Amino acid sequence: MKQWQLVCIAGVIASVSAVGGYQLQQTLKPGKQPKVVTEKKLPPKEVVGTKAEEFSLSDVEGEIRHLSEWKGSVIAINFWATWCPPCLEEIPEFIQLQHAYEARGLQFIGVALQEAEEVRDFIEEYNVNYPSLVGGEDVIALAKKMGNSIGALPYTVIIDRNGQIAFTRRGPLSKSEAESVIQTLL
Repeated sequence: MKQWQLVCIAGVIASVSAVGGYQLQQTLKPGKQPKVVTEKKLPPKEVVGTKAEEFSLSDVEGEIRHLSEWKGSVIAINFWATWCPPCLEEIPEFIQLQHAYEARGLQFIGVALQEAEEVRDFIEEYNVNYPSLVGGEDVIALAKKMGNSIGALPYTVIIDRNGQIAFTRRGPLSKSEAESVIQTLL
């Protein structure tokens, strides 16, 4: 296994552990009883072919942005973090794709599992040419709604012009595969 794969796996495990620990801590606050689940857990629902739900998050400047701002565009939402090496490898390619296909109706949106001050320098240094949204638990909840039930990073969702989720990918997405999907939707 390559070193970046081990680092990514360790990052995912750390993220899942942190979220689980936080949720456990919230559950065990005084006066709250832990929820006991007796029903069988069903596999996560496939989201491809379903309507993308409206959401809003802050961008790195603190402005609230809504998914509906980009209605009618092909939208590629990339969930990422500065501590995720495969995420950082994808972003320069996504910048290139945004530049190449923006005039035809493509809109990338970065969604960082961090706060603005943690990603602002990276975005400026790499001249990211698409909106970068941020947040903690809100980002985790949004990624789950969009099919990322295990909290993997990077995670990419591509939405067609009609607002339907057309593609998802847990883990790195190559430029050629992303471009192939995008071209079919433009």
